[in-house]
Amino acid sequence: MTLEELEQIVATRATASPDESWTAKLLAKGPEKVAEKFGEEAVEALIEAVKGDRDRLACEAADVLFHLLVMLHARGVSVADVMAELDRRQSQSGLAEKAARKP
Repeated sequence: MTLEELEQIVATRATASPDESWTAKLLAKGPEKVAEKFGEEAVEALIEAVKGDRDRLACEAADVLFHLLVMLHARGVSVADVMAELDRRQSQSGLAEKAARKP
């Protein structure tokens, strides 16, 4: 599965009834709640990374990716937008890119 395919799944589920779709139910609570859920999933992935449990980390990383795409959807940001930003950053080193960021 690609991120674009997962993005389409999120978009489809977003149009479902909140009674029938976890994604729709989460989105109905607003972008702030979606961001909070993404943060929770990211912390769970961090915990599994520290523990060193590869299988659990893979599961939590899947949750992180899914909820990242839900969060992007909630704010109208596409995977293409994110990929374009990554492409833009490839024109310079990571150190130079970080130094060029505004404080």
